[in-house]
Amino acid sequence: MGVSDNTRGLILAMASSAFIGSSFILKKKGLKRAADSGTRAGVGGYTYLLEPLWWAGMVLMIVGEVANFVAYVYAPAVLVTPLGALSIIISAILAHFMLKERLQKMGILGCVSCIVGSVVIVIHAPQEHTPNSVQEIWALATQPAFLIYVAATLSAVLALILYFEPRYGQTNILVYLGICSLMGSLTVVSIKAIGIAIKLTLEGISQVAYPQTWFFITVAAVCVITQLNYLNKALDTFNAAIVSPIYYVMFTTLTISASAIMFKDWSGQDASSIASEICGFITVLSGTIILHATREQEPATASDWSGNYVQREYSYEDFLPKMVRKTLV
Repeated sequence: MGVSDNTRGLILAMASSAFIGSSFILKKKGLKRAADSGTRAGVGGYTYLLEPLWWAGMVLMIVGEVANFVAYVYAPAVLVTPLGALSIIISAILAHFMLKERLQKMGILGCVSCIVGSVVIVIHAPQEHTPNSVQEIWALATQPAFLIYVAATLSAVLALILYFEPRYGQTNILVYLGICSLMGSLTVVSIKAIGIAIKLTLEGISQVAYPQTWFFITVAAVCVITQLNYLNKALDTFNAAIVSPIYYVMFTTLTISASAIMFKDWSGQDASSIASEICGFITVLSGTIILHATREQEPATASDWSGNYVQREYSYEDFLPKMVRKTLV
């Protein structure tokens, strides 16, 4: 009996998480070294490009992203994306030993919750219908519901870059990670389209001549470059223990939403399976929040009104909306 597409996607997604989780730590160490000898990435510096550790992390991230790329070809986003929680566990453990960002006892509960939630999602993940051509994918991408999502996403990204980043980028992690996550959701659907095109081409049904293939490649390239730029800023400005889980939660939520709208991942599933997947997803999110809330924080650099940089200790509550913070008091 052959291995199912979902199993292939599962194995690739797990390998991807291992590489990406490790890359966060190596890149963070490279960014720290670069900050000691030049301008920080969080304020526009690029000295990290001379750091071997940063490049080692970058290579691991590329390998992880390639594995993730192939995973999306075989399995739906509702299965592949939540498994990114494994990268949080790996980065948390490595940060404890390599970055001295202490993992507390409650953090272990967060790790366990992530694993349990991931298992539930894997068990109830849907079998996906693979489009037979790029033109079929294009028809999905140009349906009104997805076009509305794209318009809303691009509008939010422009607002974050043009208005919120200059004012709050150095003090609120949601600005940088909001840009990363929103662009990331478009990256995933574009990469899935490219992967399917490559798979069909290798099977003898060439998709190279279709302009839609090159359009998806262009979109993916722009989105990936934007993600990397703002992820570097987030890692350089804030504790890796904060960046990893918040980025995961935002990216996963938006990616599943985009994929569900475009590829109709839940089409044909019964209410029980969908409810189980949602419960698994909520369990994973809860695990990331616990892990994030119980991790030791480090000083983040913020800019005062005169343009000088000052040190301030940030807790996870600083990044929550005011109404939410009031309920925690």
